[in-house]
Amino acid sequence: MVIEGNHEIEPQAAGLIFQSYLTRYSVPSKESGSNSNLYYSFNAGGIHFIMLGAYVDYNQTSAQYSWLQHDLEKVDRGVTPWLVAAWHSPWYNSYSSHYQEFECMRQEMEEMLYTYRVDIVFSGHVHAYERMNRVYNYTLDPCGPVYITVGDGGNIEKVDADHADDPGKCPSPGDNIPEFGGVCHMNFSSGPAKGKFCWDRQPEWSAYRESSFGHGILEMVNSTHALWTWHRNQDIYRENSHGDQLYIVRQPHTCSVDSKVPFHLPQRQDSRLSPSIPVALEH
Repeated sequence: MVIEGNHEIEPQAAGLIFQSYLTRYSVPSKESGSNSNLYYSFNAGGIHFIMLGAYVDYNQTSAQYSWLQHDLEKVDRGVTPWLVAAWHSPWYNSYSSHYQEFECMRQEMEEMLYTYRVDIVFSGHVHAYERMNRVYNYTLDPCGPVYITVGDGGNIEKVDADHADDPGKCPSPGDNIPEFGGVCHMNFSSGPAKGKFCWDRQPEWSAYRESSFGHGILEMVNSTHALWTWHRNQDIYRENSHGDQLYIVRQPHTCSVDSKVPFHLPQRQDSRLSPSIPVALEH
């Protein structure tokens, strides 16, 4: 199962885009009620996967947004207790590269994913590894998803090493313009970075980050526990070695869909989390 990124746009004559991607890959779009191979969903074991398109219209009047809402409404957590989403460009990212690049998409879609209690979100794009604490609207929240950036599969552009909170590494609001969609760069409105575009230290929602190439494995243990392990490439010859590992724990009674808040309400406060489906979301 694949999802498109900026490298697959490939503009051609007559305004054609994504032609190589659409021609080469077959995904269950029709089976999941989508009219586009650029976003779709599928089940695998006890997981319902939602694959979203960051480079097609995602605003609240779009076909993708309407499809997402209908798809989430149909999820039976008794059959697929885990809800995992993936798209190319991360919403939560403390690296200078692609910092706040897809803030517009977050503002349009995050509330719905939170409302329906998405458990885990995988993204790529940033050529490094980062795992977040559970978060919603930049606030630590025990019912928010665990966002994981695993765009570290290897590439010719080298690994991303600079953090936006490093001295002199905070991008300007004019940097990191997305290939698709608007620009919604903003200063933080609360917390230690209130009034600033960047933090002056690792953000509280960023749990672990490392500039290494690697890959991750997600093991679903049961309906409430999943084991996530991230391996560095350079550790391949070291027995029982890993870069980051933790159990992700669902709390269906505390964070049930039945207790979901209306779309217009914000946040709450921290739950620390510290798999075999391979995950690699960068070419």
